[in-house]
Amino acid sequence: MISVEEARRRLLAPLKRLSAEQVGLADALGRVLAEDVASRRTQPPLALSAMDGYAVRATDVAQVPARLRVVGSVPAGQAYPGPLRTGEAVRIFTGAPLPTAADAIVIQEDTTREGDVVIVQESAPVGHYVRPQGLDFREGDIGLKAGRRLSARDIGLAAAMDRPWLMVQRQPRIAILPTGDEVVLPGDPVGPNQIVSSNGFALAALVRQAGGIPLMLPIAPDNADALRRAAEAAIGTDLLVTTGGASVGEHDLVRDALGESGLHLDFWKIAMRPGKPLMVGRYRETPMMGLPGNPVSSLVCGLLFLKPAIEKMLGLDMAEPTLRRARLAVPLPANDRRQDYLRATLSRAADGTLLARPFDKQDSSMMSLLVKADCLVIRPPEAPPAKAGDGVEIIALDGETALV
Repeated sequence: MISVEEARRRLLAPLKRLSAEQVGLADALGRVLAEDVASRRTQPPLALSAMDGYAVRATDVAQVPARLRVVGSVPAGQAYPGPLRTGEAVRIFTGAPLPTAADAIVIQEDTTREGDVVIVQESAPVGHYVRPQGLDFREGDIGLKAGRRLSARDIGLAAAMDRPWLMVQRQPRIAILPTGDEVVLPGDPVGPNQIVSSNGFALAALVRQAGGIPLMLPIAPDNADALRRAAEAAIGTDLLVTTGGASVGEHDLVRDALGESGLHLDFWKIAMRPGKPLMVGRYRETPMMGLPGNPVSSLVCGLLFLKPAIEKMLGLDMAEPTLRRARLAVPLPANDRRQDYLRATLSRAADGTLLARPFDKQDSSMMSLLVKADCLVIRPPEAPPAKAGDGVEIIALDGETALV
């Protein structure tokens, strides 16, 4: 068996960043930028008013009260046609451009109006409530850097920079092939010796969450010819992921059947729990990953290996999950030679420290506990017994743990 770190390194090493493609701004959320995004305009394009009030010359209101003649009104989207002269003011609204020679805004709350005259009660220095030209960004400025996964805020900035199209990394197409006579799809008749298949749907969701496109293949029965025919559908995708094959020994069927039609195996078996029988290689020209059939093992391996593989192909080069520190809420026994990933809940101690409480049962078939878990507690190989209060490393699940 090899270590988790060695397995991840060997899995990721041959994977390459995929090509780029152009998408419309409305379809860019969650995509990874393939190139820097420069602004096509200056924002704001002119000096604008930041408040409703009066555009003035600061020297005219240095001494207050000051009486100024109102010579016009400028709503947003329009402009005063001429320069502002000494002793004049222009009624202005938020977002409207300042008249030429105006250099300050007096807010309307600091004025009183008498017909065509405004009486300014508070002075306004140069730049008061003025948004100068280029305050946000200027034409040619790089607003978004390549390699960034686009958020709603990024989409807003790209729109403001007048970029209706963006170059993003192509999404990896991941073929997911569940195997086994014992599994059936949700909603199908379930025989007395069968179970409902969850791995394919869970892995497809993980692929989407990571930024890939899942291709769900039909369940392949425990038959070498049928398995080879099913795997043919993965040719041309960016990664083939199988799950299961336990009815004749974990992954023996997948390994032997596909080995006769082009599978080149790099390694099999990792010193981890859950997920020991993970397999990595290439099926013809397609990278291939064989995950265990137990649901928890499958998803934990998906988090530790499949997600980083997708991120590598997206150009993110995120080789390892983010680790955080917590203290144990309960003692744990000594560990054996496999690295453990224990499902656990999180809480806060009185001093604010994170407390991780692993579930008593860690059976790899219990999906309900994985759903209830906030994190995975990592126990290194040969770790000695741990006391309550000892520090441990954790992986937050799904990035949704509010306590982390």
